[in-house]
Formats: sequence, structure tokens, C-alpha cells
Amino acid sequence: MRLSFTLNGEPRTVEIHDSATLLEVIRDGCGVTSPKDGCSPTGQCGCCTVLVDGQAKVSCAMPAAHAEGRSVVTLEGVPAEERAVWARAFSQSGGLQCGFCIPGIVVRARSLLAKEKRPSREAIARGLGAHLCRCTGYVKILDAIELGARVLDGGSFPEADTSGKVGTSLPRYQGEAMALGERAYVDDMRLPGMLHGAVLLSAHPRARVEAIDAAPALAIPGVRAVATAADVPGKRFQGLIEKDWPGFVAVGEETRYVGDVIAAVAADTREIARRAVEAIVVGYTVLQPVTSPAEALAAGAPRIHPSGNLLSRSATRRGDVDAAMQHAAHVVEGTWRTQMIEHAFLEPESCVARVEDHGTLHVWSQGQGVYDDQAQIASFMGLDPSRVRVELVQSGGGFGGKEDLSIQHHTALLATMSGRPVKLTLSREQSIRLHPKRHPIEMRYLVACDREGKLLAVRARMVGDKGAYASVGAKVIERAAGHATGAYDVPNVDIEGLAVYTNNPPCGAMRGFGANQSAFAIEGALDMLAEKAGIDAWEIRWRNALRDGSTFCSGQKLRAVGLPATLLAVKPRYDAAKQQGRAVGLACGIKNVGIGNGMADIGRCELTVEDDGTITLANGYTEMGQGLFTVLIQMASDVTGIDPRRFRAVVDTQRPVSSGMTTASRATVCSGRAAVAAAQQLKADLDAGRSLGDLRGRRYLGQFIYDKTTELGADVPDPITHLSFGYATQLAILDENGRLDTMVAAHDVGRVVNPKLLEGQIEGSIHMGLGYALSEELVVKGGVPQNPTLRGVGVLRAAQMPKIELHFVEEREPEGPFGAKGVGEIGLVPTAPAVAGALYRFDGVRRFQLPMKDSPAARAIGIKVK
Repeated sequence: MRLSFTLNGEPRTVEIHDSATLLEVIRDGCGVTSPKDGCSPTGQCGCCTVLVDGQAKVSCAMPAAHAEGRSVVTLEGVPAEERAVWARAFSQSGGLQCGFCIPGIVVRARSLLAKEKRPSREAIARGLGAHLCRCTGYVKILDAIELGARVLDGGSFPEADTSGKVGTSLPRYQGEAMALGERAYVDDMRLPGMLHGAVLLSAHPRARVEAIDAAPALAIPGVRAVATAADVPGKRFQGLIEKDWPGFVAVGEETRYVGDVIAAVAADTREIARRAVEAIVVGYTVLQPVTSPAEALAAGAPRIHPSGNLLSRSATRRGDVDAAMQHAAHVVEGTWRTQMIEHAFLEPESCVARVEDHGTLHVWSQGQGVYDDQAQIASFMGLDPSRVRVELVQSGGGFGGKEDLSIQHHTALLATMSGRPVKLTLSREQSIRLHPKRHPIEMRYLVACDREGKLLAVRARMVGDKGAYASVGAKVIERAAGHATGAYDVPNVDIEGLAVYTNNPPCGAMRGFGANQSAFAIEGALDMLAEKAGIDAWEIRWRNALRDGSTFCSGQKLRAVGLPATLLAVKPRYDAAKQQGRAVGLACGIKNVGIGNGMADIGRCELTVEDDGTITLANGYTEMGQGLFTVLIQMASDVTGIDPRRFRAVVDTQRPVSSGMTTASRATVCSGRAAVAAAQQLKADLDAGRSLGDLRGRRYLGQFIYDKTTELGADVPDPITHLSFGYATQLAILDENGRLDTMVAAHDVGRVVNPKLLEGQIEGSIHMGLGYALSEELVVKGGVPQNPTLRGVGVLRAAQMPKIELHFVEEREPEGPFGAKGVGEIGLVPTAPAVAGALYRFDGVRRFQLPMKDSPAARAIGIKVK
């Protein structure tokens, strides 16, 4: 079937298959990649938006045949002067983070401005109803569209500060190219002779695989390779901590969830590859899945893994909880439950692999730790790690969901078997089925205080649904247990957390990493105690807040604690809201910086002076929208005095900067320290009178290692469980109808490195925290996700967001670069309990389960209980 249409002013005629979408034709048929594929063919994220005869359309949901004879315009076809305005508006406003959603939003902005030159902020938010952004919280996207509209209507840009000094808002590295869709993601890559891959996932959460017949797939023209467990040359089971996750489930083995990979195909086109995997015939004996921790821990339960169904037990105890409870004036108890959450990063998993002429296996990954990818791919392929090169392609969002291997090893195997480059990209439904989620945790708390509201004791028992594989789940439950007393000084603690295998989707790292689950419980208990003791919600938190010298739940004595200052920062707004008769909720948060608990936190950075006078900055952590590359460049520029625009950032396993996984809010601190160390060496050479020309080819390696931490519950005099901590207080204010009107957030960040990027991180975290509070849930029944779409999982849209006010406290961290602390996760830790507190003050209902879809705040923004 032939399609003739006009693309960006040029006539095009292409061959299409019957089910082809317009997006597929634009990207695969015409090689135009600014429209991104986030959810094809559902049209639910807006990343693929283009203009069709002047109207904004989501091209992944439009059958290609409907474009016959029509005019289609992407950002590549927009006049250069206008492109420059939009690129600068988004970059300078901080209106993009991972950038994956932005080209579609820019197209939508053009459509809005065609109807009204200067639309109101509310009209812009409503106009973005078809679009999702998982990173920014939309605040700076609205800023960028307003700025672009003003400039296109004859206004001018404010002067940007490109000095690179720490404390200034240096525009995001490659931000202008990202805004226009020019900076490639993995799925944008094309290599000569490249094949396309696809995977076949298990049809059942628990079943024995009796047979796999690939013959029907191999009979399809264009299929070049089919891989199963029998084709794996190395170790089939991989994992970041426990090696319990098979790359393929073999004949005779049981599947453990509906994301298990049974087979993979490489073919000439994506359409053929996906059709071929569906042709593979798999014989199953279906078994009853184990779908709850209680069921998994029951006597006689089927063993999901040979080691049993209990992955880990984390515990910490101090003082005498029983005695404290007996002498307490007030005791409260309750059971709090949190839900499974989908990360909903907008770029689905994608990988490209090629065997180079010299035999090296070259993998382009979007993963959160390319050195871990390298080690696991090498093990899977039976290769020495030196024969595997993994290169980061900046990710379109991660939030913890791209820590584990997803399809990198399958892509590598297909490339090796076929002898040709292979690109494998998951569909959105496959992505949701395959990668780990946020842990649902049940938390039983008993909390006591004296007559003045001073906390005396906390006893907590937590059980987390680990799902099918370990991932980093033991660490998540360890973190939840270690943060069980929240941001408060409690002398007597008795905490235990269990991570339990089930046949549900695996759960692993997600922004907050257990601290936000325990915060929902302890903050709710604190509100209950305040009511019993007749104490104001702000006052009880002030009396119990951690301070310098306080002892944290894990037993660590703290320093550089800015929590009291964050409470003081929100107090005027808290008092004013109460005086106005508003329902207001308050919560504090603490979040570790660094993995700790006995594991070293490492940062490495290498600066290379290139022949053209530029500086290549290599570090071991992933840029996935958080702004890591930008702040590292700022730190190196500040130290050396070199223009930040001379720096180029890379992550590549050919560089000696292995640092571990991009997790635990540690990248800015650890890589920042390493970047400063490397920059100081370069600065010393410059101060000695040598020019960059003299230093061509020189490499400067900086390193930071913090290996002083102890395991949770270790019997040592002065335990140090973490490198550092971030602190926050957040305030939720409802309007007279119970709708969330304003979130006020005060955060101790150590040092503001880049104000614009920092604001974006906290605004985006609050957006994610509000979804966690009100709307988001991956519903799983019988081990099967029931709502595997971006609309179904409940991510909030622009018009559903409240106003956000930010306050920053700078309590310098001695271990941090320039005194900075990690801020990537703390932004959502207090959000849900603050909203729950406000709702209680509005309608008198205490809520113990997330999401709070039945609340006035949720109903006010169109959230429905299903």
C-alpha cells in the first residue's frame, strides 16, 4: 500500500503496511525523529504531536492512510527563526529535564498561539491536556510557553547567565537541541544494516514452560534470528544484588511474572519483528500465582525461588520500647498501606547493539548504570567485560525504573546471533509489564509521646510486596525501616521490615526508595498524637524535629541538619492559611544521600583536554533529566574558570570512571566531589602558566569514595548508615471546596548549585508526590496489570496541578561539593502525608491508604474511583 502526502513542505510517497500509524511513517519511513514514540498507538502522552493541515494531532493514534494527500509539519519544518525562539525559551526557562516530551509540547504551543497570541497561563495548562511530562511538574513548561509567546509577539528574552558560576542558572546542557528534538535518544538511532528486535513476554504470571516452537516465526520473511534460553552463551540469571532474574525462561522452568521474557526476534523491520514474536508457539502448564505477601509467607506456599519467598528482613532497635509505651501519656496505632506505582518515564526501554569489526560488543544504553550494564551483559554473553563497551545515550526519564537490566542483554544476544546491528524498543504495555515498580508496603505502627507531645517510642512492622525478582528490593525495605521514625528524634525504636517475593511484577527502585512510604505512616501517626495531646501540627513537629546532634532512626548522629529552618520557612504561610479558615496539612521529610548501610558511595570524573580546546567531562552516573551533566560542568567551570560552553559530557565504559548505579540522590554529591578534584588538578596546570593548547591530550582523574557506613542494625558504638541526608517541610493548602490550591515546600539543599534546575527538580518531585497521594496506582489482579497504559496509571496533567511555592535553606554539607546535598528524591517524601493532613482538616476523615482517590481533592480534579 502506498501513501502520498507532504512532509515539511516536501512531497513524500512511501510504502506502508495496513496497520501503520502516521508516527511510524514519519520516523521509520521518512527518518524524521523530532516526534517521539512514548505510547504508540494509544495517543495518551502527546510526545508524537505534529501538525496535520495546521491542526495539532497525536500521530501515533492516527492511521497513516488518513494522511493521504494532507500536509504534515514537524519541528523540522518550522521556520528557523521560530525554532530558535522556542529552543531558547525552553532552555532558559528550565522548561525541560529529560526532554522527551518537549518537541510534542512545542508543536502544541505553536497550535495554541495560532489561535491566541498571548494565551493565559490557565489556557496554556488546559491546552496541554493531551500531554504528559513526568519530570517538570509543568511549572516551567508553562513559563517557557509564556516566554516564547511574549518574544514571538515582539518581546525580548531576559539576559541569561552563562558564567557557569555555582549559584547561577546556567541553561541546561544541550537544552536547546533537546527542545527541538534534535538530541537523539536510543530509539532515534539508525546504524547501517540495522535490524529491529522484539521480545515475547510470558502469557501467565506463574506457569511451567513445556515447549517453545520458533518455527512459525522463522518462516516469516524478513526474520533473521530467534533467541531463547538455549542460545545464551553465558550466565542466564542476572541481577544488581541477587542473581535471581533470568534473561529468558527456559523450557521446564516456571515463569514468575507476566514480564518474563520467553523469546526474542531480530527482523528487517519493527513490524515484522513484533509480528514474528506473536507467531512463536509456547506450551504452558498454568499454575496458581502467589499474589500477596501474606499468601507467600503462609505455610506450604509454593516456593517462588529456591531460597524461599522471604527475600530479606531489615531491623533496627534502640532503647526500651515496651517501658516507654507503659509510661507514655498518649499512644496511637494504625496500619498504613501504600500502592504499587508505575514509573511512567516517557521514553520506553530501548537499546542498540553492534559487534564491531575488532570483535567488541558495543551497546548503546539508556540505563541508570552503564558499568553495571557492562558487567551483566558480559556475564550473560560469556565475555570478558573488556570486550563489552556500553555507552550512555541520555535517558528520557528513569526515576529508578531503569536501574535493572531490561532488554540490553537481549539486544546484545540478537546482534551477536544475526551478525548485524539490532535496535530493540519496547511498546508501552511491554514496558509497564517488564520493569520493576514502586513497592506497595503495609506498615503497622505503634507510636507514643508524653504530655507535651515529645515522642517517646516507635514500634513498626513493615511488609513489602517484592514481586517476582529481588532487584534492589531488600535495600528499599531496609531504607523504609531505617526511615521509619521520619524526620524526628525518637529515643526508643523497634523496627522490622520484610521484603517478600510474589508473582506480581517486581518492585525495585523508585524516587523516594522506601522513605516516602514510611513518611506516610509516621506523619499520619504524628497528626493523631497532636490531636490527642491538644498540640498544633506545626508545634508537635517543631518539638520533635531532628537537629544537629540528634540521633536518627538508624542510630546515626546527625550534622548539618536544616530541618528546623525549613519548618520556620513555612510557618508564616501555615499561620496565615489557618487564620483564613483554610484546611491545611503539614509534613516533614528526611531522605538519605548515598546508598550507605555498609556499601561504599563512589564518584569518579575524568577531564580530558581535546585538540580543539574543548574539555570532555566523563563521569560514571547517568543523565536522565535531573541536570547532572549541567551541574558537573558548572562545578568544573567554577573551579577552573573555563567557559562552561567548552565542556562536553559523556558516560562511556571506555573511561575509567566506574561509580555504580545512579541512585540514592548521590550523583551530584559523589560525582560533584570527583569533578571538583579533577578540576583542581587542571586549574593547577593552568595556574602554572600552561594554556589549554599546551595541555592537549592531558587527562585529569578525580575520585571520591565514602566507605565509612555500617549496616542497618549493626552493633557498633556510633553507627553511620549514610553519607548525608536531605530535609524538607511541605504544606498543603486546600480551597473552600477541598481542591488542593497550593503546595508550599521548604527544602534544605546544602547549597543551591543551579537555582532553575533545583526548582525544576522539586516541582517535578511534588508533581510525582501528588500523583502518589491522589491518583496513581498500577492495579494488579491475579499477578496481571489491569491498567497498563499511561492514562490508566493516573499521572497528573498540567491543569490538575496546584500552585507551588518554594523556599530553599542552605545548611552546608561538609562532604558535599560546594556544600551541596542530593535533592533528587526528597521532594516527594512529605507530599502525600501533607495532603492527607489537609484532607483530615477539611472533612474529618483520616486516610490510611494511598492513593486517596475517594477524597475531595481527588474528585475536584476529575479523579474517579474505579
